[in-house]
Amino acid sequence: MERIIIDIIGWIGTILYLIAYGLVSAKKAESDSWLYQGLNIVAGTLLIVNTFYLRAYPSAGLNIAWVGIAVLTLGRKFWAKG
Repeated sequence: MERIIIDIIGWIGTILYLIAYGLVSAKKAESDSWLYQGLNIVAGTLLIVNTFYLRAYPSAGLNIAWVGIAVLTLGRKFWAKG
């Protein structure tokens, strides 16, 4: 049962990445928008859980970097307004 939950978490993360990419590609969201980067943070976090569980450490590393970039982008945007 645990494995099924982890797989579902991974699939949700994958779908969220695809939604985010689709929104930017369709020009429905900007690449530095809260929507796009927020979806990337949630998707990446879910995939980090999935890949660590599966011991797919290179994929986990990629998702950690992806989340880090999203956090830095939103942080930069937040501090620029302040």
